[in-house]
Amino acid sequence: MKVILKKDNELLGDEGQIVEVKNGYARNFLIPNGIAIAANKSNLISHEEIKKQRSRKTDKLLTDANQLAGVLSSYSFDFKVKTGEENKLFGSVTSQMIHELLENKGFTTIEKKKILLKEPIKSLGEHEVEIKLQQSVIAKIKVNVSKEEDDTEIKPESSMTEEENNEVVSTEETTESKID
Repeated sequence: MKVILKKDNELLGDEGQIVEVKNGYARNFLIPNGIAIAANKSNLISHEEIKKQRSRKTDKLLTDANQLAGVLSSYSFDFKVKTGEENKLFGSVTSQMIHELLENKGFTTIEKKKILLKEPIKSLGEHEVEIKLQQSVIAKIKVNVSKEEDDTEIKPESSMTEEENNEVVSTEETTESKID
């Protein structure tokens, strides 16, 4: 008996395949458990229509993925990280951090598990990271890891600007005039 597989099966084949099995196996196990349907004329016609729809859907997904890959490859993503002696990073740049940055930039359709990072980035410089968009479409993005600059500098007490110095002098003058 010929049946159309509705689910992947290790012994018989992949979903959508038409296979020949024994009558009892089909009637007593495959069809009642929803693994397959009988390959009669009406089921074969609907099966062909479903195959066409799936083909169109996968073609559309592939073209969308190729467009997204083109857009992503034109971007360069920057990470500012804290470093210690000899420019060693405190921590690392992980796929989670890259995913969050992509979401902030508007790439919300990319899942974290699709970012192919063998191990976290632990060095300064430019790195190439692969993102698997579809089965055969892999986008490569550039990730620049650079040193974070300290914005806060400790000023010595004697190095006041002229404006700060003038404010101190004027407050001293007003307190002196109130005392007199």
